[in-house]
Amino acid sequence: MRVVMIGTGYVGLVSGACFADFGHEVICIDKDAGKIAALEKGVMPIYEPGLDVLVETNVRAGRLAFATDPADAIKGADVVFLAVGTPTRRGDGHADLTYVYAAAEEVGRLIEGYTVIVTKSTVPVGTGDEVEEIIRRVAPEADFDVASNPEFLREGAAIRDFKIPDRVVVGAETERAFAALRELYRPLFLNETPIVAVNRRTAELTKYAANAFLATKIAFINEIADLCDVVGANVQQVAKGIGLDKRIGSKFLHAGPGYGGSCFPKDTLALSRTAHQVASPVTIVDSVIAANDRRKERMAELIVRAAGGSVAGKTVAVLGLTFKPNTDDMREAPSLVVVPALINAGAAVQAFDPEGMDEARKHIEGVTYAENVQGALKGADLAVILTEWDQFRALDLTAMAGELKERLLVDLRNIYTRAEAERAGLTYVSIGRPAMDRPVPLGAKVTDLAEERGARGR
Repeated sequence: MRVVMIGTGYVGLVSGACFADFGHEVICIDKDAGKIAALEKGVMPIYEPGLDVLVETNVRAGRLAFATDPADAIKGADVVFLAVGTPTRRGDGHADLTYVYAAAEEVGRLIEGYTVIVTKSTVPVGTGDEVEEIIRRVAPEADFDVASNPEFLREGAAIRDFKIPDRVVVGAETERAFAALRELYRPLFLNETPIVAVNRRTAELTKYAANAFLATKIAFINEIADLCDVVGANVQQVAKGIGLDKRIGSKFLHAGPGYGGSCFPKDTLALSRTAHQVASPVTIVDSVIAANDRRKERMAELIVRAAGGSVAGKTVAVLGLTFKPNTDDMREAPSLVVVPALINAGAAVQAFDPEGMDEARKHIEGVTYAENVQGALKGADLAVILTEWDQFRALDLTAMAGELKERLLVDLRNIYTRAEAERAGLTYVSIGRPAMDRPVPLGAKVTDLAEERGARGR
């Protein structure tokens, strides 16, 4: 099939390359001439493991191409995907659909013959109806259908998620559109991938519901971690104990500094705004948003408390800046809250991230960016692990203890154990795994716990 992908951001580029690898003829369109020129030279605009090889392979095979002008490509297309950005709209939190509507109007003017126009971007319920109206207005005689095919790609594992998905959700209003999209995804039939065929609005809401539920699991285990700190329980063991229940599952039950990225913060907020707009509030999601915002602020407070109540005049080595490993994405990363808070509290920050420092420089000022872990640790008083990159999982803790003036490691990803850190000579602080030798009484106040932690050097 002939496929056009409008937009070469994370979703558009990964999806386009994977469709080409399925054997389809794909052209990825973007208005950014510089980005297209770079892609034609094999330079990726994002970091995603394996994407550069996938793109190069399919360009060389003649199945994948890039262009700035959509005219010729769309005229011969069977399926056109809208994979443009839907950022949070300033002022009200709704998804900004400006780019979606502009792309729909342009596509409508160019299509010839029967074409399925598919929203791949994450869009609020009812957006497909509006896209259909726009195209019908600019091309009253056009033969087309509008469908929804939301993406469920994890940054850092996107290619695998596309090729071996848990399911493919297709929302359409006609059997003709369903048939076209089933043909597009036919290579997945060998793996018996479930194709969930629903109406357009159901598909649109499914995407938001999925991300909101995963965000809820993260916020939930983070609050349980705080409770574990107070009552003397271990959050990792709690997570295992509940995660083995098949009704709950173990994924997304890892305590940390809060969720970030391009999807969860934006999508939970957009879902909340849509729900309030139609007078059917999603109060659980509202609570998740508030809890996650608080979480990032509390992580900065935890670091300050671990440092004895003040970081003024101290140097903090921060390991990891991106919102998760295997990506250079800094959008809504906890570091965007934690690092400025440390700087505002008087700390000097030396940071290292394997892939995200170029992006970080655009968003965080006043940081000394190191070339490696050793550079970040050199001369620092304490260290903080913010992102669980693989190369941070086997650090030389003894060497770290020798470098850090206060021999303090704050592990916000629970990578290490207290025993191994203390054997190396470090004072160790983690999340939801209290240092006390005895459980704190159930009636203890958090302020009392903070004083006890300080007295014990935590």
